[in-house]
Amino acid sequence: MAGVSIPSETSTDDTVSGAAVGALRPDAAGRTMPEFPEPPPLAEHGPARIIAMCNQKGGVGKTTSTINLGAALAEYGRRVLVVDFDPQGAASVGLGVNPHELDRTIYNLLMERHADIRETIVTTGVEGLDLLPANIDLSAAEVQLVGEVARESVLSRVLRPVTDDYDVILVDCQPSLGLLTVNALTAAHGVVIPLECEFFALRGVALLVETVEKVRDRLNPRLEIDGILATMYDSRTLHSREVVARVHEAFGDRLLHTIIGRTVKFPDASVAAEPITAYAPNHPGAAAYRQLARELVARGDAA
Repeated sequence: MAGVSIPSETSTDDTVSGAAVGALRPDAAGRTMPEFPEPPPLAEHGPARIIAMCNQKGGVGKTTSTINLGAALAEYGRRVLVVDFDPQGAASVGLGVNPHELDRTIYNLLMERHADIRETIVTTGVEGLDLLPANIDLSAAEVQLVGEVARESVLSRVLRPVTDDYDVILVDCQPSLGLLTVNALTAAHGVVIPLECEFFALRGVALLVETVEKVRDRLNPRLEIDGILATMYDSRTLHSREVVARVHEAFGDRLLHTIIGRTVKFPDASVAAEPITAYAPNHPGAAAYRQLARELVARGDAA
């Protein structure tokens, strides 16, 4: 950990991190925290930048980050489409949609060439935030797509008709590096890697980065790693602070300044089927995702 200063411990359970507090404090990796201004309104919308929220390890905050980042971007006047690309359908449920009651999901769009994406997109309770839902049917797509021509590019085809309708499209990937995830990476402009602040989560990041590089070399030359997003951070524990320091040592400025803290409000918001920005708008967790939205816009990784 040499050369990486660690912020002081806090004593409050719901502290997200210094990242959500102010520009004059260091971030969790000891770097100077830039000021991320509120983005100005957009004069027009589209074409969308597609961001894959990706990590082959489960339980690292992918879906939570997809939902709350999308809601925060929508608060700033962006038109956002969340693509639930996980057969568990957690992003759909987290946005108040029961995917098992739907006649059409993203599975139909992948398997039926003439299916209309606009008939499948669902409006959520968050203004400016739409959803392309998924359910367990999607698990069959991975097997059925194996024999398809250009099987890695099917999601790109599905999204193409609506890219001009949105400013950002967030793809919530399943926890694997299978064909569905490769489809998401082939369709995307950038990848955000949510990473739980514990060592077992850290071990798989190098493999994921290698997969991203292979997709960039072979399928999608425009693909970039937008950043690694540390999640479930608890500044009171040495373990969390050491993981952040290790990520910074290994990946440098690919580690985003914004850190998402561990708090019971995130599962509470999930049970309520709302983003935390709506469920607890004044909570530090909501402030952190708003800062993440501003950081990505400031970096040019979101509109």
